[in-house]
Amino acid sequence: MSFKPANNIQDLQYFGEFGGVNPSISDSSTYTFLSAKTMFDTFEGNADGCYLYSRHSSPSNLYLGEALAAMEGTETANVAASGMGAITPVLLQLCQAGDHIVSSRTIYGGTYAFLKNFIPRMNIQTTFVDITKLEAVEAAINKNTKVLYCESISNPLLEVADIPALTKIAKKHNLKLVVDNTFSPLCISPAILGADIVIHSLTKFINGSSDTVGGVVCGTQKFINDLRNVNNGACMLLGSTMDSLRSASVLKNLRTLHIRMKQHSKNALYLAQKFESDGLKTVYPGLKSHPSHELFKSMMHADYGFGGMLTIDVGSLEKANELMELMQNNNLGYLAVSLGFYKTLFSAPGTSTSSEIPEHEQKEMGLSDGLIRFSIGLDDDIERTYHMMNSCMKQLNILV
Repeated sequence: MSFKPANNIQDLQYFGEFGGVNPSISDSSTYTFLSAKTMFDTFEGNADGCYLYSRHSSPSNLYLGEALAAMEGTETANVAASGMGAITPVLLQLCQAGDHIVSSRTIYGGTYAFLKNFIPRMNIQTTFVDITKLEAVEAAINKNTKVLYCESISNPLLEVADIPALTKIAKKHNLKLVVDNTFSPLCISPAILGADIVIHSLTKFINGSSDTVGGVVCGTQKFINDLRNVNNGACMLLGSTMDSLRSASVLKNLRTLHIRMKQHSKNALYLAQKFESDGLKTVYPGLKSHPSHELFKSMMHADYGFGGMLTIDVGSLEKANELMELMQNNNLGYLAVSLGFYKTLFSAPGTSTSSEIPEHEQKEMGLSDGLIRFSIGLDDDIERTYHMMNSCMKQLNILV
């Protein structure tokens, strides 16, 4: 694949107001004009390079959006105050009352809750399918379907979406393919593979320091303009605007994403191979045992590996909680939701990030009580980390 996402980020250079190597932060909520006509033209969206009010846009947000669009290979992007602040406006912009969405059944709990519990009050219905079964995806489409929604690597089961195949289905039925790429920045480029819109929670790997909540929508100039439209744009009217100080912070961290993703992936692959050899039920796209291992390889940018997320199943929620508490007490990471931090984070998704999904549906999709989701950190000595984790498991008789 000739597309080089990290190069595209690196090639963007912004000078600060006084020649700084970082762009100046637009720490203003409103902007002044030398003429009333320019203010009117800006409000109507007809004055390039002018700013009216930071809910509309700001220089800091546009710098970050431009960099993320370059990373994903889209025309432009719009940053938001959270991942959900990116996801929900996209779906509301694409759908009207009476419309229908086909979504992967294994998605982030907040997205699931929005589709299952919130958006039906606007008479927008969703059919949830196993995204890995393409015939089931196509069978769920009806005459009112407008959106096909999935995650490139699903949360938390780590199912892999066949983006080129889903693109063909979407085009055949005149749908918009929306892909949440939060788990695999740089590893996979959904827009290059055919997706119409790519979403990230910037909170996770892209920012990488667990100190900021943010999101982004990457797409065509026309679609981003629609989201920002002052009369009917969902991002504009819902007001999920990212703060300029946070945008500047994320942009700085984005510069090291290529280094961090390589280490996250290297460490995750090492641990996954060790856990599997120990006899643990381990799911990681980099393992040959993963049902979509070859599919992932066909879509990936090999330099960045298979990502930093893996799961193991220790049999019961009680064992999972005991293990996570013991690992935390041994400074191996944090019992915490979210992902992409420099330290390993672990949680039992059935009672945390996927708790919005009813228990019977969790069982149907294969989300078991004993499942632990790991976001593997940037440990320099991953062999030492493994031996310490192995010792914790033996102490609890998870490993004999």
